[in-house]
Amino acid sequence: MTSSWVNWAGDQRCTPAELARPADVEQLAEIVRAASAAGRRVRVAGSGHSFTDAVLTDGVLVSLERMNRVVAVDLISGRIRVEAGITLHDLNARLQSHGRALPNLGDIDAQSLAGATATGTHGTGAQLPNLSAGLQSIELMRADGSTVELNAGTDPDAWRAARVSLGALGVVTAITLDTVPAFVLEAIERPTPLDAVLAGLDSYVEGNDHFEFYLFPHSPVAMTKRNNRTHQAADPLSAPADWVYSMLLQNHALEVLCRVAKARPALIPRLNRIAARVGGYAHRVDRSYRVFCTPRLVRMTEMEYAIPREHAVEAVRRVKAVAERADLAVPFPIEVRWVAADDAFLSPAAGRDTCYIAVHMYAGMAWERYFRAVEDALDEFDARPHWGKRHFRTAETLAPRYPDWERFAQVRKRLDPDGVFVNDYTARVLGI
Repeated sequence: MTSSWVNWAGDQRCTPAELARPADVEQLAEIVRAASAAGRRVRVAGSGHSFTDAVLTDGVLVSLERMNRVVAVDLISGRIRVEAGITLHDLNARLQSHGRALPNLGDIDAQSLAGATATGTHGTGAQLPNLSAGLQSIELMRADGSTVELNAGTDPDAWRAARVSLGALGVVTAITLDTVPAFVLEAIERPTPLDAVLAGLDSYVEGNDHFEFYLFPHSPVAMTKRNNRTHQAADPLSAPADWVYSMLLQNHALEVLCRVAKARPALIPRLNRIAARVGGYAHRVDRSYRVFCTPRLVRMTEMEYAIPREHAVEAVRRVKAVAERADLAVPFPIEVRWVAADDAFLSPAAGRDTCYIAVHMYAGMAWERYFRAVEDALDEFDARPHWGKRHFRTAETLAPRYPDWERFAQVRKRLDPDGVFVNDYTARVLGI
């Protein structure tokens, strides 16, 4: 029996020979061994929040949604052991019940932990690396159904490969990760002239625990977001105020803007300027994960590139210029964030403090020319793609951008010599 699979955005789909949902490691091992014996490829789907064809296969597609348990919590060290299919949303709630939290998060929490870390998902904060840097050990299942525990002590190279692996090494079944004591954030969102933000960019980035901004093409205004730790008690918004903030302004209003823009592209410059003027004012004091994460309901597709932090100002100006081209109709804002360097072989932030610039396009609107033009504009900055978002790179152009590219390749050959965990995406971007 076959079933189709489709991602959240609705623009990546496949019909695997088998769609498996194991409940534990033993069931998963049987599935993987049978697939390997039958000559079928195996890929793992998280929650479908990748915009690439990273999980697509006509072989066996595994969902770990039933493998979502918390295995152990060590309140002394702050480390927690979880099964790989747990979502960030559920993990945040479980951590809060133990008085713990993740030190940083992106702006959505629907992803599975394994999927988020395998693609290099990140939040923002100049002193904070991406999510995968917080992993301390990974249990990985190989094609014969056996598992190996990878960490800095057992296999240093495989450990640095497995933290951002694109699913090319095997199936991640369990993860041990570091947490911090639960904390409260004060969030301040304000529209600020873009030129002022870029002129004082280092002070914004260094002067806040978490800083990011959005900008609409054709508008001179940046919507800044500053999240900082506070000793104040959490004071959640009332239900009506939360609905206005997270649903009306950030979802329904954007949906209306995009629909009008899709129907009347000539109105986009005016619509974007209005959106930038009326949005962006907010103040919240709440638990960290409630501040970091917001529901995202507007269907779109996305591309994001990581560049060395020192090029941020010029890169933002170039991307904004592309988005304002007369031949491109871009109603969606551009998102700019920062992370600290880490040492995972294929991390977009490997070895360098990083600025991320993300561009988006509303579902049903032409995106490829826009994304290709942005990719070209960032090329000279040694830009690296977010692995879960659209890009047009191949192994030939990617390899020179990662100093440890060959070390990752050697680990992959050692852990999956027969290419059981390969698909068209990994073949294209990793050169398998």
